[in-house]
Amino acid sequence: MADAKEAARLVAVLGYSRRRGRGLHPVCEARLRAGERAAEGAAAVLLSGWARRPSHPSEAALMRAAWRGPTLPLLDDGDASTTAGNARSIAAAARRVGATEVTLVTSSWHRLRAGVLVRAALDPRVRLTVVSAPRTRPLHLLARELACIAALPLQVRASRGRSSVERGDP
Repeated sequence: MADAKEAARLVAVLGYSRRRGRGLHPVCEARLRAGERAAEGAAAVLLSGWARRPSHPSEAALMRAAWRGPTLPLLDDGDASTTAGNARSIAAAARRVGATEVTLVTSSWHRLRAGVLVRAALDPRVRLTVVSAPRTRPLHLLARELACIAALPLQVRASRGRSSVERGDP
């Protein structure tokens, strides 16, 4: 835990995968590399993302195995299957490490919605910065994001719930 005088920063890297494939998706790898660059001086890094299939490793586990950033505590959240779930886990991890600042790492096309959800889940005293991996704008993902933004009020409510990290789930 950081003491009251010392600022602690948590870097949170959001995973990404498709239904097929066992390895690190290029979108997820770009986010991870951006997270490595952002992690200098951080108190900890949260790698957040689930396994789309029970027989596959989680996005969080794949990112941990591929991590080449600074040596610091790496926290895994392999349960978050939605951006609202990511937001809940980020807020719980921020409380756990005593973070006064969170750096959220995602893709340019995802940063608006992810930022709104994480901001809603965090303590209002915690500063939030959103960092994007190098710009990619796949048309199908942009269309999906637009549809998800329409449901943002419901997602904000969901992001304020309890995460598996808070409940103490393994």
